[in-house]
Amino acid sequence: MQERLTIARPYALAAFDVARQQQELDSWSAALEFLAAVVGDQKLRELAADPRVGTERLTALLLDLGGARFNERQCNFIRTLVRAGRIEVAPEIAQLFAQRRADAEGTLNIEVVSAYPLDQQQQDAIAQAVRQRLGRNIVVNSSIDPGLIGGAVIRAGDMVIDLSVRGRLASLAASLV
Repeated sequence: MQERLTIARPYALAAFDVARQQQELDSWSAALEFLAAVVGDQKLRELAADPRVGTERLTALLLDLGGARFNERQCNFIRTLVRAGRIEVAPEIAQLFAQRRADAEGTLNIEVVSAYPLDQQQQDAIAQAVRQRLGRNIVVNSSIDPGLIGGAVIRAGDMVIDLSVRGRLASLAASLV
């Protein structure tokens, strides 16, 4: 995974620089997310890896799938990725682009995994607490994992705050050994 991020980084930075210069951050974000979803499809990965499918055919397929979602600069970016044999790192490019955009805008996307669904008030309270701690605007993405038993796990960048019952039980078990 780290190798794929290393390969994707210069492409993501170049895309971000172009998007910022052209004031097209929203358009590029949407285009890269779509491209990542398409490239993440198993059938398309198999097709891209097939030596019988040339770069021209693969490029045409990707551009046809995207249609009007891609502007000319984005089409050129996709052509470059396919010619360089790097289209498989499109999901990592989208991820790094989103991180770079969030950094530039002073926001941080956090993931909150809870044992039960969180209402808006709970999400707002978590966002406020993290905002006070990190001093950045927070966007909360929440999901559910019943295996946590209770509580939540908060991931903000490299920081992980485990407030789950499962995490506390594991910590207790480790201290008893």
